[in-house]
Amino acid sequence: MTIQLEGKKIQDQDQFMVPQTNAFGHNFRDYNNAQSERQKGVEKFYKTQHINQTYDFVKKMREDYTKLDKAKMSIWECCELLNDVVDDSDPDLDEPQIQHLLQSAEAIRKDYPNEDWLHLTALIHDLGKILVLPKFGGLPQWAVVGDTFPLGCSFDESNIHHKYFKENQDFNNSIYNTKNGIYNDFIGLENVMMSWGHDDYMYMVAKENGTTLPSAGLFIIRYHSFYPLHKNGAYKHLMNDEDEENLKWLHVFNKYDLYSKSKVHVNVEEVKPYYMSLIEKYFPAKLRW
Repeated sequence: MTIQLEGKKIQDQDQFMVPQTNAFGHNFRDYNNAQSERQKGVEKFYKTQHINQTYDFVKKMREDYTKLDKAKMSIWECCELLNDVVDDSDPDLDEPQIQHLLQSAEAIRKDYPNEDWLHLTALIHDLGKILVLPKFGGLPQWAVVGDTFPLGCSFDESNIHHKYFKENQDFNNSIYNTKNGIYNDFIGLENVMMSWGHDDYMYMVAKENGTTLPSAGLFIIRYHSFYPLHKNGAYKHLMNDEDEENLKWLHVFNKYDLYSKSKVHVNVEEVKPYYMSLIEKYFPAKLRW
């Protein structure tokens, strides 16, 4: 069975075998294993994130980073910078980020050989994590990684560790704490203020630098951490028709993003020529960051 989308086909297939446990031997996205020290660190991370990600904070971050004045470099140069980044919010893996990018991209490439834009989207989807590096602001991890969620409306209970939102200053703000908050039904996710992090930043970088990736690729980059939506179906009342179509591709992507994480490394030099050709196809040689 296939799903037709914007002239492309999404295959309903199972070539990619989903593993039963993550790199630590636990269930994927298991946030409740109190025996794991890493899990305790992840919960502490989400407490800090939920308290500090406010509407005003995100507005300030967007105003600052939309200037794209931190650096000028190629996509591959940015990929190499990710060797210095480990995601503290990830309960499934503690490997350098470039390996996660290549693992997910190679898994998708195997199952969807003709969708080269999807291969490249997988490679670059987490590049925004460079925000933790000093040159790019040295932001704390709670302002860079982790599940994302809308600001300006109530925090849906499907959000991981929802209880910590009670300490967020927006929680009791009557303007923001209703289901719709400042938004109308079907307003479109592009008009919704999302929590600040690597997703929104990389989307901003790609769009402002004139990428020719299709809208589904940009949607994946911007919302791949929006688990309340694509895992639990929350906030769908804010989506428009284009969002609904692009969400189909995000569901495809998410399987590879989540379950391809492994301790088995990809040979970077072996696959680099292929991804360099895709970068040249869809991006300028140098980008403003």
